[in-house]
Amino acid sequence: MIEETSAGIVLFRRENDKILFLLLHYPSGHWDFVKGKMEKGETPHETAIRETREETGITDVTFLDNFEEWIQYNFQFEGELVNKKVVFFLAETKSKNVEISHEHLDYTWMDYLTAMEKTTFDNAKTVLSKSYALLSKTL
Repeated sequence: MIEETSAGIVLFRRENDKILFLLLHYPSGHWDFVKGKMEKGETPHETAIRETREETGITDVTFLDNFEEWIQYNFQFEGELVNKKVVFFLAETKSKNVEISHEHLDYTWMDYLTAMEKTTFDNAKTVLSKSYALLSKTL
């Protein structure tokens, strides 16, 4: 079994009185957050920032303290089982424009309820709900 660690960001921005979350459309068909594999020597925060820049073009990222959510899942890649661990951080951006990379098909900014419907996997829905719960305390 291959062990892999990734880091990502539940990225949000404020528009008027709304909080909007960024979801990316992956080629396999699912909608999820920015994330990617940690490179040697990187901290999880550094990976999350790099992946956000590479996948969206967004560079203004402000992390919220007290949010670090780990998920774990298995998938098949070229006939081998991969055990993937991903840490998600919660971060705000002022950027509205997204320049998606070749790794994705599309993107969208959505309010919490719409994002919960659009997000494909249950573990991503859990991360999103915990993000929103923390943000709701700051509204």
